[in-house]
Amino acid sequence: MLELNKIYNMDCLEGLKQLDDNSINCCVTSPPYWGLRDYGVEGQLGLESTPEEYVAKMVEIFREVRRVLRKDGTLWLNLGDSYAGSGKGAWDNKEVQKEVYVPDKDSPQCKLKKVPQGLKPKDLVGIPWMVAFALRADGWYLRQDIIWHKPNPMPESVTDRCTKAHEYIFLLSKSKKYYYDADAIREPLSVHRAKQAGQKVEPGNDIVGRREQIEHARQRGSGGHFDGHNWFMNPLGRNKRSVWTIPTKPFKEAHFAVFPPDLIKPCILAGTSPRACEICGAPWERVVEREPMEIKRSGRGVALGKYGKTAASGTMTKPATSVTIGWQPTCTCQNEGKGRCIVLDPFMGSGTTGMVAAMYQRNFIGFELNPEYCKMAEKRIESYLM
Repeated sequence: MLELNKIYNMDCLEGLKQLDDNSINCCVTSPPYWGLRDYGVEGQLGLESTPEEYVAKMVEIFREVRRVLRKDGTLWLNLGDSYAGSGKGAWDNKEVQKEVYVPDKDSPQCKLKKVPQGLKPKDLVGIPWMVAFALRADGWYLRQDIIWHKPNPMPESVTDRCTKAHEYIFLLSKSKKYYYDADAIREPLSVHRAKQAGQKVEPGNDIVGRREQIEHARQRGSGGHFDGHNWFMNPLGRNKRSVWTIPTKPFKEAHFAVFPPDLIKPCILAGTSPRACEICGAPWERVVEREPMEIKRSGRGVALGKYGKTAASGTMTKPATSVTIGWQPTCTCQNEGKGRCIVLDPFMGSGTTGMVAAMYQRNFIGFELNPEYCKMAEKRIESYLM
């Protein structure tokens, strides 16, 4: 097993083969996208001659990732798409390119066939879903597509389609049952829902709702009247939704796109535990004590649809509670939970995955082919390892 909390300057396949079976808790990564950038390193991913060759390479790499993941492990995979016939040109003057690295005209990227066989110019290639379906066919459980909504997308000069403002994050698992901490990433309740859950809503409170929800709460008043189907509302917040609105953030030392830390945080918090078995590495799970709110019924029935169910409205006398009262092991080892979960990123780039892992007291292992990026990433992470 390789040393933890290090970034290894090597090809990820070579590095992955040095990791033990079932040794990693979670993988969070964003591989180079197909045909979009030349990172100037021999053996780089993304310059395969066809989308099919790229997908096959991805399957090979993530087969190794699946091997090293624990049976309860997850993979959070960010991928962007491209259009046939675009993204492969180059400018002579790189000095004017502030955000995106642009290769030389004789770069291998620019020599790729601009319109792959079977596609037409201007077709969306569909790389993210091609990869997701191929990984599913190779044995992964494809659990969810998460939309990374970018409120500040890169401008596009197109006039016959919308500006692209999203990318995909795929949640995949090694097994049918896996570690996932929903409570760690719950979203704030709206003002209306917070009142229903018995929370005190003050000006400036983090609990913020959409305008229509606030208006709905105002119209109903704050008298504390509730319907029975809201009794079990979790006061910690609602289950995280599958659209994540997170702005991109510039990183002055990189001439390529970097992960925003806020995008990585929920992946790591949901996919790993703050405690782990020091013997086998199994994550510890929350012990949660929950009680529904208590309502003094008024006796008036409220119909709930075609099934004929009713719920009496009334006044809340006790709010719902949901409290983590401790942690317990998920393995049978005699352990104290003093270990740390391990996060893997086979394409470490600027080091955001390692940085966020270290911020939340998780161990990490990363691989990066470009030595300059390794230095950049190590510099970013250094202060969080002290």
